[in-house]
Amino acid sequence: MKILLLEDDYLYKVTIKDFLEEFDYEVDDFDDGNDALDAIYDNSYALLLLDIRVPGIDGYEILKKIRQSDIFTPVIMLTSLSDIHNLSLGYELGCSDYLRKPFELKELKYRIDYTIKTHCFKTPRNSVKIQNNFLFDIETKRLTKDGKNIDLSATELELVSYLVQNRGYFVSINSLQNVVWEGKDITYSDIRMCVKRVRQKCGKEFIKTKKLVGYKIG
Repeated sequence: MKILLLEDDYLYKVTIKDFLEEFDYEVDDFDDGNDALDAIYDNSYALLLLDIRVPGIDGYEILKKIRQSDIFTPVIMLTSLSDIHNLSLGYELGCSDYLRKPFELKELKYRIDYTIKTHCFKTPRNSVKIQNNFLFDIETKRLTKDGKNIDLSATELELVSYLVQNRGYFVSINSLQNVVWEGKDITYSDIRMCVKRVRQKCGKEFIKTKKLVGYKIG
């Protein structure tokens, strides 16, 4: 899963990047707002971590521009104490959360997992088209094929929802465990069996596997 990190403090940037890569996130890091904005237009990210005060255009201006361009990727603003009075501005522009510096890396991880899980589908479009006439309703988390409902369990729907969110990219086992199963002590076999049940209902090619990498839809 790809995350964009905009942070002009070198130590913060390196520390955050190294930490997130331990959890199999792919992190593109920038210290200039103009470079970060170009990357957002050129790539598909699951989440944006935007420092507010950076060289070039600031985090607020980036957020404003991408929302005007109908890019609804969830955004967590990284802010210092001096920026707290502007909290309302970020929310008005469409950010998902704020994280005040200094912060614990564990808190960052929790905020990222929660934001991706709860905000990734907040777009004007109600459904996502998947291969072979499948549609996934992003509000109700309902999967249909040719207008007929596919009967999935709650966990199976969470799995499909997370894979649809990251469609086109392979999602690692660790990421699935942390987001879909909320970090519960489960085994790879548990995840594999859940994938198998979804395939039995949707077809073998609905979820693709890449050995030692993970799973993807689309």
